[in-house]
Amino acid sequence: MLNPPQLSRDGDVMIGGIFSFHNSWEQTVHAFTSGPQQSNCKSLSLREFQNAQTMVFAIEEINNRNDVLPGVKLGYKIYDSCGSVEMAIRASLSLINGHEENTTLMSCSNSATVQAIIAETSSTPTIAISATIGPLHIPVISHFATCACLSDRKKYPSFFRTVPSDYYQSRALAKLVRYFGWTWVGALCSDNDYGNNGMNTFISAAKEEGVCVEFSEAFFRTDPREKILRIVQIIKTATSKVIVAFISYSDMEVLLKELALQNITGFQWIGSESWISDMNIATTEWQTILKGSMGFAIPKAKINGLGEFLTTLNPASDVDLYKKLWETIFECKLPTRENSELKDMCKGNEKLSEVQNQYTDVSELQIANNVYKAVYAVAYALHHSYGCSKGDSGKEGAIVCTNLADNHQPWHVVNELKKLHFTTTMGEDVFFDENGDPAARYDLLNWQQGKDGKTVFVKVGFYDASLQTHQLSFNNISIAWAHSKPQAPVSVCSESCFPGTRKAVQKGRPICCYDCIPCAEGEISNTTDSITCIKCPPELWSNDRKDNCVLKLVEFLSFEELMGIILVLFSLLGVSFTIAIAIIFFTYKDTPIVKANNSELSFLLLFSLTLCFLCSLTFIGRPSEWSCMLRHTVFGITFVLSISCVLGKTLVVLMAFRATVPGSNVMKWFGPLQQRLSVLAFTLVQVMICVIWLTISPPFPYKNMNYYKEKIILECNVGSAIGFWAVLGYIGLLALLCFILAFLARKLPDNFNEAKFITFSMLIFCAVWITFIPAYVSSPGKFTVAVEIFAILASTFGLLFCIFLPKCYVIILKPEKNTKKQVIGKASVK
Repeated sequence: MLNPPQLSRDGDVMIGGIFSFHNSWEQTVHAFTSGPQQSNCKSLSLREFQNAQTMVFAIEEINNRNDVLPGVKLGYKIYDSCGSVEMAIRASLSLINGHEENTTLMSCSNSATVQAIIAETSSTPTIAISATIGPLHIPVISHFATCACLSDRKKYPSFFRTVPSDYYQSRALAKLVRYFGWTWVGALCSDNDYGNNGMNTFISAAKEEGVCVEFSEAFFRTDPREKILRIVQIIKTATSKVIVAFISYSDMEVLLKELALQNITGFQWIGSESWISDMNIATTEWQTILKGSMGFAIPKAKINGLGEFLTTLNPASDVDLYKKLWETIFECKLPTRENSELKDMCKGNEKLSEVQNQYTDVSELQIANNVYKAVYAVAYALHHSYGCSKGDSGKEGAIVCTNLADNHQPWHVVNELKKLHFTTTMGEDVFFDENGDPAARYDLLNWQQGKDGKTVFVKVGFYDASLQTHQLSFNNISIAWAHSKPQAPVSVCSESCFPGTRKAVQKGRPICCYDCIPCAEGEISNTTDSITCIKCPPELWSNDRKDNCVLKLVEFLSFEELMGIILVLFSLLGVSFTIAIAIIFFTYKDTPIVKANNSELSFLLLFSLTLCFLCSLTFIGRPSEWSCMLRHTVFGITFVLSISCVLGKTLVVLMAFRATVPGSNVMKWFGPLQQRLSVLAFTLVQVMICVIWLTISPPFPYKNMNYYKEKIILECNVGSAIGFWAVLGYIGLLALLCFILAFLARKLPDNFNEAKFITFSMLIFCAVWITFIPAYVSSPGKFTVAVEIFAILASTFGLLFCIFLPKCYVIILKPEKNTKKQVIGKASVK
C-alpha cells in the first residue's frame, strides 16, 4: 500500500515528483487477514523538503509566465519515497497509472497521467525508477543521481539529469590527486550504486594518471559496527596520507563518529559532491577530522524569489507535510482536537523568516537549482512539443500553442528533451548530450576556518570537462591543508626518483612502489620519476649526475700533456745529437776515419735521421687530413732514405773488401754515382708506394668510439690497410736485406770494420719494429700513437748511436787512432 502524494495540485498537464522527504522508514506487519504492510516514514529531511518546494516554486513561476506554455496550467504530484527503493518504484507506478492509493506493483493498466517525473536524489532509487518506467518512454529527470551507469542509453533511453555524471567527477578527482603529486591514496565509498560506480571510475582514471590506491573499502550506514571499525583500523595503519571519499553524506556521518571516538586526524580528505559542501557535516564536531578537506561540488546558484517562497509556507493548510515541517523546525506541536492541552504546543507566532536552517538557507542552492532547471527543461520540452510560438493575430507578440491534442504522448517530450537548449533567467545554459547528461562543471571547494571558528567553503578552483586542455584550474587563493602547513602534504609510496635515476617497480607491489636505480654509464634521465634511461647519442656521454648528455672527452696525444712533452723532448734531443755529430763529422771531414766511412753517405744518413726524428712530431697533436697523410708518408720515405743510406754503406764495405782481391774491378761499378743512384732508386720505390696509397685510399682523421664508451679517440685511420702495411713491409724488407749483408761482412779483417756497427744497428732496428707490431695493435687510444713514436725514436737512436757513436768516440777521445795506418790496418781474424 502506498501513501497518497505529499504535495499535489491539479493542472492541464501533470508533472510527477519523487523525493525522500524522510531518510528512513519502517514497516508495521499486521496479521495476514488485516491487510498489506503499512509504512511509517521518519527523520524528516529539510534539504529534500527544500528541493520539493523548489519544484513547486518553478511550476508556479512557469504558470505565471506568458512566454512558456501560455494557456497551459502545469500541475504536480509529489511523492515521498522515504529513502526506500521499493517506495520509489511504487510512487513511479502511481504517477504513470493515476492511482494514489492501493497501488501495487501489478497495477499498470491505465494510461499515464504525468508527462515527466522529477526523481530522485540518490542513484539507486533513480536506477530502479528509470528501469521500471523506461519502456513506457516517460522522461525521468534527476537532479542529483550522479551514477555513471545511468548514461547507458540502451538501458535507460528516457533518462535525463541536470547534475553531471560521476564519470566526470571521478576523472576530475583523479586529476586533482595527480596535480598535487599524491600517487599513493586510500579510497572509501558508499556500498551502493553511487559509491561503487563512482569509485570504480575513479580507480580506472587514477590508474591512467599514474596514481595507485593503497586500499579501497565500501560500507553502508546500516552495516554492523564491526565493519566500520575494521575500516577505521585500515585507515590508521595505512601509509597513504590522502583519502578519497566517494561517500553519501548520510554514510559519511557514521564513519566520522568512529573516527572521532578514536581521534584519528591529520589525513587529507578529498570528497565527492555528496558531502563536500554539506553544512551538516561541516560542523565543529568533525572540524578536526575534516580540516582542509577538498573536493568538487556543483557550482553555486541563485534563484530569485525562492527564499521568500520558502518562508510563506502555511501550517494551517490541509497539507500534512507542511505541518510536520513546522513541528520539526520549531520543535512544537500544532493544536488539534486530541492534543489541545499539551505543554509543548506551538504558540502561533513562529516565523520561518526568522529561522536559519537547511530549509530556509538559500546560500547553497546547488541541488535546488538542479530541480529548478529540471522543471524548466520539462516545461520547454512541452512548449516545443505543443507547437507554442508567436501568433499572427491578436495581441502583438502573443505566444499561442497550436498542438494541444488530447493524445499527446510522453515520448514526444523525450524527443524534445534530446534537442533542448535554453538559458535560465540567471544566464545558465541548459542542454543534454547524447547520453542525457549536462555539461560537467564543478567548483573546487576547500574547507577553511572562518573568523568565527566555523568551517567555510572556499572556492579555490574549478573543473570544466568541456575544455580540451586545462580542464582543472586554480584561483589565486591559498589552500588550507589538513596538516596546517603552507605546502601540500606528501602521500607517495616511494619518494620521487630524481634525474639521473629510473624507477624499478618493486616485485609484487603496485607501480607506485618502486626503487630508484641509477642510470648506467652513457645513459641519462633528465626528468623526475623517469621510467627509463635514455641512451646518449654516439658523440655524447652522460655526466656525473647522469642527468644530461655532454660531449665525450676527446683523446689524442697533444703537445700540452706530459707524455707529448717527453716525446717532443726526446725527438728534439735526437735532432740535437744528430746535428752535433754532423758538426763533428764536418769539422773532421778530412780525417781518415771520416773519409774511410764514405762521408757523402754519412752526411746524407745524418740528414735522413734528422728527418726521422722530426717526423715523430707529426704524430703529436689533433689529427687532421693533412697531418694524417703527412705523418705516414714522411715516416715511410725518411726511414727508407735512412735504410737506403745504411744499405749503401754496407755495400760499400763489401765492395771495398772485394776490391782488395787481386784483379777485382768491383769498385768502379759501385762508385759514388752508383751509390747515389741506389739510394735514390730505393727511396723512389717508397715514394711510388706512398703516392699510390694516397691516391687510392689515403689516411684520414677518425673518431674512434668503439674502444672507449666514455670518450672519443681522435686518430688517423690508415685508409688502405694494404698501403700502410706495404710501406712498413718495404722498410722491413730493406732493413732485413741490410742486416743480412752487414752480418755477412761483420768478420771481414779490418781494424775499423763498419759492418759490425751496421749489423748491431740493424739488429736493434728490426727488434724495435718487430715488437712494435703487437704493441701497436694492443695499445689503447693515444698510447697507440705513443708506441709508434717510441718505435720511430728508438730505431732512429739505434741507427744514430750504433753507426756514428764509435766514430765520434775515436775522433774526440782517441785521435791517435784516427790515422790512415790505423784505419786501413788489418785486424786479426779469430
